[in-house]
Amino acid sequence: MNPPIIKPLVPWLMLFSRTVLFAVFQISIAGFLALAGLLAPWEASAAWWTISALFTNLASIILLVWLFRQENRRYFEFIPASHQTFWKDLGLALLLMMVLMPMATLPNQWLANWLFGSEEVAFGLMFRPLPLWAGVLSLLFPLTIAFAELPTYFGYVMPRLEKQLGNGWLAWALASFFLALQHITLPLIFDWRFIVWRLGMFIPLAFLMGLGLKLRPQLFPYLMAIHALLDMTTVVMLLML
Repeated sequence: MNPPIIKPLVPWLMLFSRTVLFAVFQISIAGFLALAGLLAPWEASAAWWTISALFTNLASIILLVWLFRQENRRYFEFIPASHQTFWKDLGLALLLMMVLMPMATLPNQWLANWLFGSEEVAFGLMFRPLPLWAGVLSLLFPLTIAFAELPTYFGYVMPRLEKQLGNGWLAWALASFFLALQHITLPLIFDWRFIVWRLGMFIPLAFLMGLGLKLRPQLFPYLMAIHALLDMTTVVMLLML
């Protein structure tokens, strides 16, 4: 078990975990690129953000499994049994997906045009060609994120912060905000416009997904699958470069 002083800090540390891990793995990739002789390894490392995300997802899953075991719980216990409400939950998830789809694209495009004058400029920073093997490996990124991202913020962090703070809505707001915030290091590009773009585009999506899971935790498996599908479309765009 965690020491008594450290245990209450764990959910707060998990709020920052993915933001930090994205940056750490990008730094590691930049190091390998430097060893390979690239003249601008940090600039080149930004193109490998899907690989940074994949490694972060794997680290998050390992962390979650370990943390749940510290509480004598299993990983999937944050998903309540809901066999009797399957069709209702499926219908709610499909309805929510119809709202989430435009939320995943419209803020993205609007902010890109506002900050950069053209969405092509922002997308050019985000989407850069990768070697074919790395592009294929990137397909594991959306498959693993389903078990890493929402479970971290809403399966582990949110209910524990709610107990600590005595305020479920504040816990939801914190978990949702940090879910959006993590994207400022995926990839980490030292341009304030890019950082604002990456944060702002995910604010509506993160808060809505968090709200759905706060009000109805039975939606977890459906939203995990929807999340994977949304990110799979992003990887397909990358493979088409």
